[in-house]
Amino acid sequence: MQAATVFGALRGLETFSQLCTFDYASKTVLIHNIPWNIQDEPRFKYRGLLLDTSRHYFPVDVIKHILESMTFAKLNVLHWHIIDEQAFPLEVPSYSKLWQGAYSKWERYTIEDAYEIVNFAKSRGINVMAEVDVPGHAESWGKGYPDLWPSSSCREPLDITKNFTFELISGILSDMRKIFPFELFHLGGDEVNTDCWTDTPHVKQWLQKRNMTNKEAYKYFVLKAQNIAISRGWTPVNWEETFNTFPESLNPKTVVHNWLGPGVCPKAVAKGFKCIFSNQGVWYLDHLDVPWYKVYNAEPLEGISDPSKQELVLGGEVCMWGETIDTSNVQQTIWPRAAAAAERLWSRKDATSGDSANTTALLRLQYFRCLLNGRGVQAAPVTNFYARNQPEGPGSCYDQ
Repeated sequence: MQAATVFGALRGLETFSQLCTFDYASKTVLIHNIPWNIQDEPRFKYRGLLLDTSRHYFPVDVIKHILESMTFAKLNVLHWHIIDEQAFPLEVPSYSKLWQGAYSKWERYTIEDAYEIVNFAKSRGINVMAEVDVPGHAESWGKGYPDLWPSSSCREPLDITKNFTFELISGILSDMRKIFPFELFHLGGDEVNTDCWTDTPHVKQWLQKRNMTNKEAYKYFVLKAQNIAISRGWTPVNWEETFNTFPESLNPKTVVHNWLGPGVCPKAVAKGFKCIFSNQGVWYLDHLDVPWYKVYNAEPLEGISDPSKQELVLGGEVCMWGETIDTSNVQQTIWPRAAAAAERLWSRKDATSGDSANTTALLRLQYFRCLLNGRGVQAAPVTNFYARNQPEGPGSCYDQ
C-alpha cells in the first residue's frame, strides 16, 4: 500500500478491511477475487457529518463511537453543533457562567472533554469543525449572562447594542481556538428573526440613532462576528441566509453552507465563494421519510458545469439534528443513510451514476449496513420507508 499521507493510508486500510471476510467453512479470513489493484482518492475533500449536542446531550463515549463509525465510511469532518437556544453545554473558562445554560450539571462538556474528542477524531483522520451560531439560536447563553438578552421577553437574537455581547463572543472564540485547530469555524447566522430587536425600546433607539434597518443590523452583527473569527486565524462558515441576504458584503473568505434547498451552491460559487452542500430535502437525517436512494442520488455539483467553479464546492455534509434523537437512537438514524452520501462524496461521479435503478448501489449499502452491525454500530435496515424503523419481520441482514 502506498499513500501520500498517513490519513490516506488509513483510508486504504479501511478499504482493505472491507475486502476481508470470514469464511465459515475454513474458519479463516479470506480476500475474494484476488489480485486487487485499487487506485483511489476522494472526489471531495470535505465529507462531513453534523452532530447536534444542544437539543440532546451525547456523552463523550457516544461521540467517540460516532467518530469511529464515520471512519468506516471515510467521512472526515465532524461538524459539532455544540450550542443552540436550548442548551449551552460547553465549558468556556473566560466566561464560566455560560454552561449554566446546560440542561443539567451532569450534561456538560469540560475543556478536557473537548480536547479528548478533537484528539480522538484527529487520530482517525477526522477534523472537528465547531459551531457558535450567532446572533440567533442563542437564548441559552443568557441563563448565565442575562445581559445578553435584549429583554426578559426578547431572548434572541443577542443584544446588538452592547459591547459586552461582542466581548463575550471574542472570549468564546479565543478559548475555542485553543481546542479546535481546524481551519474552518462555523458562525451560524441562520433563522434570525430581528422583529424582537425593533420591539425592544433600547435596541430600537440604537438602530434609529444609526439609521440602521433590521437587515442592516443583521449584516452588522454577522460581519463583526466574522472579523472576530478571522482575527483568530479561522475561515468563517455561515449558513446560506447570510449569502442570500447580503452576498455583496460577506468577507470573501466566507464558506457558504447550503441547507434550505437546491440551487444555492451554483449562485455562491458564481460570486467566488466556496460552498458546502447540505440540501435539507436530501441530506438532513432528521427527515426520517427521506429514503436512502434520495440521499444517494443527490449531487453537490448540480447546476455547476464550469470546472473552475466546481472546485469551489468543498464537498458536502449530512446533518443529524437532535430534536428527536438521543443516545437511544442516534446511530440507527445516522446509518446507513449517511453512507449513501459518503459514497457520493468519495467516489468518482462516473462510478456512481451509471446505475439508474440503484440496484448495485443498494447491494453495496446493504452489505455495508451489515458490516456496520458486525462492528457494533446499530445501523437500521436500509429499505424501510422510515429511517431507523425496526425490521418488518424475520430475515437476513443483507435483505432488510
